[in-house]
Amino acid sequence: MSAVTLPPGYVRSALGAADLVAREWASAALCDALRAHGTLHRWAEARPDREALRGRGVSWATTLTPMSAASVPVVVRHSRHGGALAGLTGDVFLRPTRAPHELTTATRLAAAGVATPEIIAYAVYPLVTSFARSDVMTRRLPSGQDFPAAWSADPSPNARAAIIDAVAALLRALSTAGAHHADINIKNVYIAGDGTSRTAYVLDVDRVSFDAGDAAAQNFARFARSVRKWNELHALGVGDDALVRLASLAWVES
Repeated sequence: MSAVTLPPGYVRSALGAADLVAREWASAALCDALRAHGTLHRWAEARPDREALRGRGVSWATTLTPMSAASVPVVVRHSRHGGALAGLTGDVFLRPTRAPHELTTATRLAAAGVATPEIIAYAVYPLVTSFARSDVMTRRLPSGQDFPAAWSADPSPNARAAIIDAVAALLRALSTAGAHHADINIKNVYIAGDGTSRTAYVLDVDRVSFDAGDAAAQNFARFARSVRKWNELHALGVGDDALVRLASLAWVES
């Protein structure tokens, strides 16, 4: 069992070798899910209302019905490595995996006003020696798309201006929180809403640190590099004028 201190409102449960950390209101239902299916990911896959979400592996969108409470839309993701070594390391992490850090980071970001998915639970499944696998359950975000899909879906000037406004608000919030996202890019910025009413959420917060230094400039530079790369590879059509406006609104020099 991990000795990491949990954020307020979360509890830890041991089910065989598995270590479950969950919101208090969700804990009993998720303990039942683990007993019945072995992992959160398999539980979600077995749900009749499941929906497959493609990304780094398959995540499952479904609903969780806690004891004596209304159903909650959730997404269950099986943790996997990315990058050049993903084929070698796969879904195996050093214990306690990234999940505890992701929970701590997500709650700290939310408390600072950064829009990011709420983590409802995670489960760690120990392997031999010092390794483990893990699943993470988040509250499903409102209807929306990642940045490239949102940008392409509605090319009207007003809609695209609203997307830039939303991303700028996200970058400002990260800056205010002193948060440096080492891999912020247009695929892990999710745009909810439509028309001129948009909210940008940051995903993959296990890559966030609260380092000293100019987090604002680093986050903007990383995001802008991602935009330019997608412009080159996929003709996304985000012009320099949009990036200049984003830099100005995010209080970052371009």
